[in-house]
Amino acid sequence: MVKSILITGATSGIGKALAVYYANNDTKLYLLGRNIKRLEEVKQICEEKGAMVETRLQDVRNSQQMQDYIGSLENIDLVIANAGVSSGTSEGLEQGETIKEVFDINVYGVLNTITPAADYFKQKGAGQIVIISSLASYRGMAGSPAYCASKAAVRVYGEALRDLLRPLNIKVNIVCPGFVRSGITDKNKFKMPFFMETEKAVEVIAKGIKKNKAVIAFPFPMAFLAWFMMALPTSVSSLITRFLPKK
Repeated sequence: MVKSILITGATSGIGKALAVYYANNDTKLYLLGRNIKRLEEVKQICEEKGAMVETRLQDVRNSQQMQDYIGSLENIDLVIANAGVSSGTSEGLEQGETIKEVFDINVYGVLNTITPAADYFKQKGAGQIVIISSLASYRGMAGSPAYCASKAAVRVYGEALRDLLRPLNIKVNIVCPGFVRSGITDKNKFKMPFFMETEKAVEVIAKGIKKNKAVIAFPFPMAFLAWFMMALPTSVSSLITRFLPKK
């Protein structure tokens, strides 16, 4: 039986690596992104591994297009809402347009993906939704306020959605990676603790998806530190976060 998977932000980083990981003779991939050249490159790699691949030049911020497209597909088993962008304060305060873009893609882009997917799976009677959040969602960092807040929003929404959709036989998983090689981390000019290569991170993610883990947070030392920072009183955690490097 062919497993059908839709992945947004499939042109680089975790999205691309997940597409390549899942590509085989028993898989059909629907790959969405905003760079047609890179989409076609990913398509070629996945087809060489035996997968059937359909690419779509798509901005996840367009809710109507996302709804129409997902609703038009004949069969999907798994939807991975991966598309995302970052920002930082290394050059001063984040400005309005930058903040808006981060929220439009990281929050509304995710909602524009998972809402029609949930409707689709309700009619189908089964399905799985994966939301790519971040360990940065556990505590706001002065170096990237908009990014942290946007990832916190989709993490908390996903946690609630998992409980809401469970009776409908729809699985929801939230992925919270630490520093993983991607276009986002390539821009970081500071030392990234417990840095992971994309291929290793994807193995962890895929294993968690298969086990239907509620939250797939890794690597463990970073995940524990993120949870610990969230548990600390703000007055204490601020003494630490204010000295962290800016993006």
